Amino acid sequence: MCDTCGCGSEHEATIGKSGEQTHHHPHDHPHQHVVEVNKNLLHDNDLMAERNRGYFEAKNILALNLVSSPGAGKTTLLEKTIAVLKKELRFYVIAGDQQTSNDANRIHQTGAQVMQVNTGMGCHLDADMVHKALKKLNPSDQAMVMIENVGNLVCPALFDLGEAHRIVIISVTEGEDKPLKYPHMFASSHICIINKTDLLPHLSFNMDQLRENLKQVNHHLEVFELSAQTGEGLKPWLDWLEYQQAAL
Repeated sequence: MCDTCGCGSEHEATIGKSGEQTHHHPHDHPHQHVVEVNKNLLHDNDLMAERNRGYFEAKNILALNLVSSPGAGKTTLLEKTIAVLKKELRFYVIAGDQQTSNDANRIHQTGAQVMQVNTGMGCHLDADMVHKALKKLNPSDQAMVMIENVGNLVCPALFDLGEAHRIVIISVTEGEDKPLKYPHMFASSHICIINKTDLLPHLSFNMDQLRENLKQVNHHLEVFELSAQTGEGLKPWLDWLEYQQAAL
């Protein structure tokens, strides 16, 4: 259960002596109270997100929110993107994860300034976490802020961070039905990157079916097919970034 947004079961699960999972399940659930708390939390988040958005706009910063399942390739995509464009664009990265600074350490090797945010039991970044990270990063004007969210296709869809665009990344190893299983994430995103295309010869994967599922959920999505590992197909994504930055 996420201790930030209260997602998942509202009853704590424990492991009994027999090893079987048991649940504390009282019959007088304060459902209305839970709903109101979540509404207030999202309202407060939206206010902070607008504050972040105003900050980005005032400094002509392009802020992107990268979301995906765990292991879809967000960090590798960031590494390759920064390596190619770091002479043209100034990158600042906020790396979100529940534990460790592994991703931040990898990003640091590219030369970009990076701030690790560990969410503990939380399954997503929120606008206040991003706000606090920005105060420490202090990005320069006309920079690019890349927010690498926690690997999760559910909770991050609910939380506006103040970004200009939400980028959802799906790898071809995940199956064509991901947009149908997690429609809110794909419906709320602006760009979909289909990653790990170098693995297609080794998989039973229908790219046309994935694109049809994406269109069914969000026909406005702009889609890029690429392999962050090999660099194949990376140029259209890089061109898009440069165009968006120039348009500020």
